[in-house]
Amino acid sequence: MTLAQIGEDELLARIFPLLPVPAATSLGPGDDAAVIASGIGETGIVLTTDTMVRGKDWLDEWSSAADVGAKCVAQNLADVAAMGARPAGLLVTLIADAATPLQWAVELSRGIGQAAAAADTGVLGGDLSSAGAGVLSVSITAVGRLDGPPVTRSGARPGDVVAVAGTLGRAAAGLELFLAGDWQDARADAVELLSAQRCPSPPLAAGPRAAQAGARAMIDLSDGLVRDAGRVAAASGVRIELLAEALAQDIAALAPFVGGEAARACVLAGGEEHSLLACFPAEQELPQGLPQGFRPIGRVLAAGPEGPGVTVDGVAPQVSGWDHFGG
Repeated sequence: MTLAQIGEDELLARIFPLLPVPAATSLGPGDDAAVIASGIGETGIVLTTDTMVRGKDWLDEWSSAADVGAKCVAQNLADVAAMGARPAGLLVTLIADAATPLQWAVELSRGIGQAAAAADTGVLGGDLSSAGAGVLSVSITAVGRLDGPPVTRSGARPGDVVAVAGTLGRAAAGLELFLAGDWQDARADAVELLSAQRCPSPPLAAGPRAAQAGARAMIDLSDGLVRDAGRVAAASGVRIELLAEALAQDIAALAPFVGGEAARACVLAGGEEHSLLACFPAEQELPQGLPQGFRPIGRVLAAGPEGPGVTVDGVAPQVSGWDHFGG
C-alpha cells in the first residue's frame, strides 16, 4: 500500500498515535495548529508548520523566489489565524541544491521579510541544508499568541451559521490560467487571479476577530472549501450545508475566465485560497469592519444516518479538494 492509495487524512490517522505529545500541550496534532499552554489564564502559544517543494508547490516558470517566500508565510499565518491567534514569529528552513543561484535565496528572503513585516511579525531563526541536484524546499514554522481559548475544528453545533472571510476559488482559477499556458498574455482583469495563486493574501486579522466574536469552529481553506469544511464536520460530528445561492456570485465572477463548470469546481474544491471558514452561533453578529469581513454561506445541521459530511443544497458535491498524496 502506498501513500497515494490511502491519502493525507488516513496517513495522519495512522501516524498520530505513534507520536508522543508533550505534557504542556493543550491541543495536539489534528487541527490547523497545536497549542501549548502558557500558564497565564486561558492564553497559549500556537505552533504550526508548512513546507513548499519546487515542482509540487510552485513552478519557476511563473513564481519568483519572492513569490515563494510570501506564499509560504501566508499559508503558515493563515493556520495561526484559524486558531484565533496573532502571529508572534517565524522559523525558516531552506533546503537547496548547492548550485542554486545566490540571488534566488536573497529574493526568497526578501519575499519572506516583506510578508512577515506586513503581518506585523518577523523571523526568529531557522536552518539551512544542502540537497541533491535541482532540489529546492522552503519550510516555515509559525508561532502565534492567543488572547483566549483557541478556536478549533471541533466546536461547530447544529444551528450555527457557516461563514467565510476572504475570497473563494480565485487562487484555483489563477492556477487554471497558468496551466492553460496563456497567462503571459492574460487580460488585465485576470492579473488578480494570477496573483492570488502566486502569493495569496489571507484575511489574518479576521481570525482573532472571529475568536473574540464567539466563533465555535474555524479552519484555514488551504485544500478546498468542501474538503476543509468536511474536516470541521468530521471533527464536530455534524453536517455542514453550503448554500448554492450564497456561492453563486463567487462562481459567476470566475466563469468568464475559466468557464462555468470549472468556476464551480474552483469555488468548491480549489485549494491555496487561505481564506477562513468559521461557524458562529445563529444569534451572533458576524464580525465586520475588516477589509475582508465574514459573510454567511451555509449552516450547520445535525449529522444524519450517513454521518458527518458536507452537502450543497442537500446534495453531496461531486468535487472534494486537494490531497497531498492523492491529488
